[in-house]
Amino acid sequence: MNSNRNPQPMRLAIGGMLALVVAMGIGRFVYTPILPMMVDEIGLSASQAGMIASSNYAGYLVGAIVAATSFLKGSRRTWMLVALMASAFTTLLMGWANSYIQFMALRFVAGVFSAWVLVFSSALIIDRLISAGRGQLSAMHFAGVGVGIIVASILTTLAAVTEGNWSDAWLYNGIFALLLVSAVTYLVAEGESAVIVSSFTPVANRRPIKWLLSAYGLFGFGYVITATFIIQMVRSSNYSLAVETWVWVLVGLAGIPSVWFWNKVANRIGNSKAFAIACICEAFGVGASVLVVNLGGLIFAAIFLGGTIMGITALGLVEARTRSIDDPRRALAMMTAAFGFGQIVGPMVAGYTYDASGSFLLPSLLASAALAAAAVLVQIRGPADM
Repeated sequence: MNSNRNPQPMRLAIGGMLALVVAMGIGRFVYTPILPMMVDEIGLSASQAGMIASSNYAGYLVGAIVAATSFLKGSRRTWMLVALMASAFTTLLMGWANSYIQFMALRFVAGVFSAWVLVFSSALIIDRLISAGRGQLSAMHFAGVGVGIIVASILTTLAAVTEGNWSDAWLYNGIFALLLVSAVTYLVAEGESAVIVSSFTPVANRRPIKWLLSAYGLFGFGYVITATFIIQMVRSSNYSLAVETWVWVLVGLAGIPSVWFWNKVANRIGNSKAFAIACICEAFGVGASVLVVNLGGLIFAAIFLGGTIMGITALGLVEARTRSIDDPRRALAMMTAAFGFGQIVGPMVAGYTYDASGSFLLPSLLASAALAAAAVLVQIRGPADM
């Protein structure tokens, strides 16, 4: 019986993983390894780079808000696939853009669709896996971010070593993302909904979601400065292209098992405590990126950043789903919106501060403090308010 039952959840988990490779690992995070090429070749300032990143996160916020409404009719799978295709195309089109305004516009649109993919794929994949009794496979779904970061780093390095420029890096990543969309379409088949039926049951005596939302927003601010500028930090320290590649690969490698690891921790001590500990770990990594002024500090930051980003993301989304009293899509979208708001502020603060001071020290320390505050807020208890 198991031989007939098990392949379908595994196929779903792989499909979910590839969806996040396209929309998150590539569509969202590829900007980080390509950014130094854009700074060197077209002269982007730190404030411009930060504004382009914030534009992407503003789109992410808008996308999450739209996903929380009833505006998008139809199946989760349909909207996931629409958003995946759009995400791949916006990555591709960045290679043909030639102005700051076009960069801002494309990254905004990319942000909208990356939020849709995260919300709809997570609601669809996690719900079906739990209903199939294979909820632990959700770790494979979220591992797609780490896998995508590695893929984006390799493709970007390939463009650089073959004497390509920043636009070639975007094109390589966009073409690969388009190829993966067809794989997701096959792996996450519409017909599966007839077999794996959602059976969402809310948990009684929930803690208030408003504190969880606040913690998630601070997490968005806390991680994004290092996630956006860590490769620029490497390049400004005059390390080689190989070091740039491996620092970003380390982020991805640490990210692949992070959801599995933090789920194990959560199973022992609870989601909210695991969330808090992960935030503290990430705060140390963010601080190390600017306080430990050598390659060791950047490597430490890369490992702690990659090892916590998706772990915290998954713990927050699972906790929000648990506390929901209705369609979990709304809770997931609210969390994504809070996260998106924090992300918008972070790169703008970092970019303008760097242009004024020549350092990422102050914004990175603020980010560490935000992560510490998130660890506290997620622990606040009170009556259910949702």
